[in-house]
Amino acid sequence: MEIRIKPTDQVTRIDGVECRVWEGTTGRGIKCHVFVHRIAVHLSQSAEEFERELTECIPPRPRHVPLEGILL
Repeated sequence: MEIRIKPTDQVTRIDGVECRVWEGTTGRGIKCHVFVHRIAVHLSQSAEEFERELTECIPPRPRHVPLEGILL
């Protein structure tokens, strides 16, 4: 399965861990949410470019939302 995701300005907590909420769509068009706690760049790639691109798409102050509000 492949999922295409894009970041939101929402952050929530799952099992006591803060996670950014991403909205996704599967290859067959099924909408879903992805909760990202950490993300890393492969050692063979440049983390600087990744960080720059990630910073451009993520607002500096995310909006904290209870998990129940996301899954409605």
